[in-house]
Amino acid sequence: MDHKMLFDEAVKAAEKSYSKYSGFSVGASLLTSEGKVFNGCNIENASYSLTNCAERTAVFKAVSEGYTNFTAIAVAGSGNGDFSKPCFPCGACLQVLSEFCGDDFVIILSDGEYRLSDFLPKRFCEESME
Repeated sequence: MDHKMLFDEAVKAAEKSYSKYSGFSVGASLLTSEGKVFNGCNIENASYSLTNCAERTAVFKAVSEGYTNFTAIAVAGSGNGDFSKPCFPCGACLQVLSEFCGDDFVIILSDGEYRLSDFLPKRFCEESME
């Protein structure tokens, strides 16, 4: 799947967002090394700390199905249906992605492609616990 198609999938995933408190819908489409795509959306809660981001929803769905090797994720977010502005992953989502992905993991936003290392150059990982 090319990266434009993956981003389009993320926009579709955002349509399933449960974001009645913020009004900001986010969708994510995670591509495995096997070519399978897992979509996620943000799911809010009246107690904001229990909200889950689209990126983590996609990762958790994939891992729960036995997939842990990922090549790219597309993220699309909007409060008004216009997905042309980039929606950057939060720190928690970047940390979760770093558990499974290397520095060269691709993050696709509306304005282009980035690498995980662009957003999280120093991360807490297994080596950090030695």
